[in-house]
Amino acid sequence: MTWVFDNLDSVLDALAEHVVYALIPVLLGLVFAIPLGWVANRNATLRTIMTNAAGLLYTVPSLALFVFMPPLLGTQILDPVNVIVALTVYTVALLVRTVSDALSAVPGHVVDAANAMGYTPVRRFVGVELPLAVPVIVAGLRVAAVSTISLVTVGAVIGFGGLGLLFTEGFNRSNDAQILSGIVLVLLLALVVDSALLLGGRLLTPWQRARTGKAGA
Repeated sequence: MTWVFDNLDSVLDALAEHVVYALIPVLLGLVFAIPLGWVANRNATLRTIMTNAAGLLYTVPSLALFVFMPPLLGTQILDPVNVIVALTVYTVALLVRTVSDALSAVPGHVVDAANAMGYTPVRRFVGVELPLAVPVIVAGLRVAAVSTISLVTVGAVIGFGGLGLLFTEGFNRSNDAQILSGIVLVLLLALVVDSALLLGGRLLTPWQRARTGKAGA
């Protein structure tokens, strides 16, 4: 890792860019996927259409999507918005099915009890269904986050920043240390984000910890 310390400023800049390119789409994707997943869970026909459309979107190669974004959005080829929008699309495609499955897994008797207590559909969703769906949603979010972190590196092929630049510049210069540093840093970033999401999920579901503790006892 000597190369990293010798080029620390440029590495930190690339890391900061990578974090922005990766985490903003994950957050936006979650914001869009939750209401879409809720709608899909309430209507079987819409669920089939939306999940199939999401699966189709995810099959589009990321590099092609980066290139297609400028004419669709009216932006320049190297505008960061292209990467953020493209990766948000991928995140939504991954999470719509996850959110729908998570909500459908909420026990029926819990939903019936909320209805009997006079909960409106929106209040029931926010106060009952969504909290109980958190563990499954977080599991899907972890997959989406790690996937997005890896996909950001593809953008370096057409000139976007991020840790992918360490790959492309390292190949161009035949610098194995630079390439290896990029690989290690991407893996470490993915590990840190995944661990943070896992911890966040546990903090949001204290009843899960209590259940685990009783089972262990």
